[in-house]
Amino acid sequence: MNPDPSATSDAIDAAIDEAARDHVIVEGADALTYLQSQVAQDLRELAVGASAWTLVLEPSGKVTSLARVTRSGEDRFDFDTDAGFGEELATRLNRFKIRVNAEISVLAAASSAPSDDHEVARIAAGWPRMGFEIVPGETIPAVTGVVLVAVNFTKGCYPGQELVERMDSRGASAPKLLRRIVVGEGEPVGTITSVIGNAALAYVKRGAPKA
Repeated sequence: MNPDPSATSDAIDAAIDEAARDHVIVEGADALTYLQSQVAQDLRELAVGASAWTLVLEPSGKVTSLARVTRSGEDRFDFDTDAGFGEELATRLNRFKIRVNAEISVLAAASSAPSDDHEVARIAAGWPRMGFEIVPGETIPAVTGVVLVAVNFTKGCYPGQELVERMDSRGASAPKLLRRIVVGEGEPVGTITSVIGNAALAYVKRGAPKA
């Protein structure tokens, strides 16, 4: 799935349980310049109070984090990500921070997991969750279905960009894709990653027939 940002923004918002989000705060005079060199989204035009989704990648191109970043001040950025994954995001952002005037701190989520209602909405929206559809250091961006929402292809260099750009420029298909499915019997075509009731998300093999 490759959601159109304008068509899915409301569905994505409904899927996010704010109580189950870790927050990673980056603030300081060099915050914008440094983050612009590290994340897949273009932050330069992000107004104070505005938000955007971004991927933060390893140099290999594997995903460290899917996060929503809010510019909460001129030199202050608030990344919120799924509960339990804030420290990993902060570690990744700190890795290349040498002689940079910016401090990074982590605020833990109030809840360790989203509510069932939010999980129903998330699966309906086809939105991936850290630790389920996205395994840090293992998952590639192309399989997640969020590249159109979380990557800017004109912003300039950042770690992991090469893999994203190469697959996009070649029109390469990922070996598996995230899909909504209905749980039931039949021939296996992939791996279920999230399930609630009879609805689920799964990574389905490329070329598998759609239900």
